[in-house]
Amino acid sequence: METITKTTGYRIKSIIGGSLGNLVEWYDWYVYSAFSLYFASAFFPSGNQTVQLLNTAGIFAIGFLMRPIGGWIMGTYADKKGRKRALTLSVLLMSIGSLIIAVTPGYRQIGVASPVLLVLARIIQGLSVGGEYGTSATYLSEMATQKHRGFYSSFQYVTLIMGQLIALGVLVLLQRVFLTEQQLHQWGWRIPFGIGALLAVTTLYLRRSLQESASFKDNDETKAAARGTLKALMAHPKAVFTVIGLTLGGTIAFYTFTTYMQKFLVNTSGFSKSSATLISTLTLVVFMLVQPLFGLLSDKIGRKPLLIGFGVLGAITTVPILTTLGDTKDVWVAFALIMGALIITSGYTSINAVVKAELFPANVRALGVGFPYAIAVSLFGGTAEYLALLFKNKGHQEWFYWYVTVCITLSLVMYLTMNDTKKHSKIEEE
Repeated sequence: METITKTTGYRIKSIIGGSLGNLVEWYDWYVYSAFSLYFASAFFPSGNQTVQLLNTAGIFAIGFLMRPIGGWIMGTYADKKGRKRALTLSVLLMSIGSLIIAVTPGYRQIGVASPVLLVLARIIQGLSVGGEYGTSATYLSEMATQKHRGFYSSFQYVTLIMGQLIALGVLVLLQRVFLTEQQLHQWGWRIPFGIGALLAVTTLYLRRSLQESASFKDNDETKAAARGTLKALMAHPKAVFTVIGLTLGGTIAFYTFTTYMQKFLVNTSGFSKSSATLISTLTLVVFMLVQPLFGLLSDKIGRKPLLIGFGVLGAITTVPILTTLGDTKDVWVAFALIMGALIITSGYTSINAVVKAELFPANVRALGVGFPYAIAVSLFGGTAEYLALLFKNKGHQEWFYWYVTVCITLSLVMYLTMNDTKKHSKIEEE
């Protein structure tokens, strides 16, 4: 009994430690999106708000384009040297990126060097996040028990959303309590990046004390040469293609109804910046809380029914939700519409980490989860906001609504044809 309790205690401690580190990583990543309404003019002087947002969204996309490289490098490192080491390195890189943004002077002070440094910081953060997702998804899935794997791994998105929520919370406090609108535009936007850099440094301690997963330790030394290599990964082409296919629609839906919504509410619906931030914050709170419920449900009925539910409902409701949202001026109507979309998206977000981890053997699991996922996210999730703003600038915003719908429909085809990983898990074959 004592051994079981001790093992359970280690498992819970490791899951909490891995999740909290994930929270700080994603806080740093999302602060950029949450505060772009305020720092866009500092890096890109222009009288056109949409053009300024296009520039910052373009750099947001550049960060995403670095994620496959991060997924490859960090995934290889995690499979060869251990999940713990990779998780520690990724949070260090994120801290460096946030610090650069916090201290970089504006365009008026140093000219073109200002946006160049912003790009450099996002490249570093893109490498960090690219490695973070695959490694943390692998680590949480390996540390969980078979019976509760969906539940425990769902905390990756709980902390991911919490990171975004804290970023918005900091914005709300600065908007409504501590700073004026002018102060936020002039220098207040630097505060959250400084906070992120400090939090990332403190997280290094948490991750250094993590236990290595048994799956990595049990992957004996005779297989060391086959750990984390692209050649070894290509021995699982079906799993790689499955990761890309199931991520396509889910990542676009997620970034559309989370990071882009704040700008959509201001730039399309006509809400004030503070009202848009409040709506986004409230929807994210509920979205975060339902993730473990969906994860628990997947442990009961399987992963596939949840994915299919997201695919069908997402394909049917995306266009009417976004169309109605663009026309509404009511805060609670906007909240209800976004919340409905996020509840549907939870069928993907709550379990996508465990589904991907269950597709690969231990010797390429971190690379297999992180690399193809990062490719899909970079091509589709990272460009979603940019495409939405581009279509709007061209006068055809509704094209983006249909684009999201088509991508979700394509993923639905994958959900319908893939195996349910709860019943066919590579983790259980070890």
